[in-house]
Amino acid sequence: MTVHRFLSLGAGVQSTTIALMMAHGEIEPCDAAIFADTGCEPTPVYEHLRWLMSDNVLPFPVHVVSAGNLVDEMLRSAEGLTRSWGRPPVFVRTKKSVRTGRGGKVTRQCTGDYKIDPIRAKVREMLGVRKGRRVPKDVLVEQVIGISWDEQRRAKPSFHSWIENEHPLIDRRMTRGDCLEWLKRKDYPTPPRSACTICPMRKNAEWRWLKDNDPTGWSQAVEVDRAIRNGMRGIKAEAVYLHRSLTPLDELDLTNNDDRMGNLFMEECQGMCGL
Repeated sequence: MTVHRFLSLGAGVQSTTIALMMAHGEIEPCDAAIFADTGCEPTPVYEHLRWLMSDNVLPFPVHVVSAGNLVDEMLRSAEGLTRSWGRPPVFVRTKKSVRTGRGGKVTRQCTGDYKIDPIRAKVREMLGVRKGRRVPKDVLVEQVIGISWDEQRRAKPSFHSWIENEHPLIDRRMTRGDCLEWLKRKDYPTPPRSACTICPMRKNAEWRWLKDNDPTGWSQAVEVDRAIRNGMRGIKAEAVYLHRSLTPLDELDLTNNDDRMGNLFMEECQGMCGL
């Protein structure tokens, strides 16, 4: 059996900790790390990724892959030029929500289209197996994913017989806080939150962070939020929003906490975003 080992790198706290623990020999190293770029990560994430990819930080290569720019797709969809295939779970106002005061949410497609699929395609490329061809039975891929002990319900098994998902932080019962402590002990910089600027699953505190720490990312989110208001091709609704309150982003009172609501980390069902 030939075993290959790859790290799904989101450049957030958990996957950064795993990558650096590999560098210190505390976790079995991988052949390479793969970062799936949606084209709309916050500026601090791209800066942190460049640091991880700089000389003498990691002992293995980091490959950046992409299925395109998610923001561009959403803007084209809002103009009716293309169907929104990889859309995030935006919130919609329908006739029912007018009566109930609650908006609906469309099905998440962005994680699969912009994270999982590009990473899997890169793995197949590195294995030398073209799309549509079967991976040989004597080949196994260990895909290392940065889900911590406190978010273990996000951990899912692989749907492919040739891929085996591994969660070393869960195996070590390391929480996100434990990761931060490890990074601090080793005198490493604190990684930023890794999540698209236009991700609707942010809490108000996370929107505040984006506004305060990444003005460019905040402006991008506001632009997209305005553009999708009158609908997106493939979504039937009276209005579309990035915020669950059905309020335009630039009109939100972000001093209001909404901790009872889910966020992109706890509602993420496929264990790939925000790592």
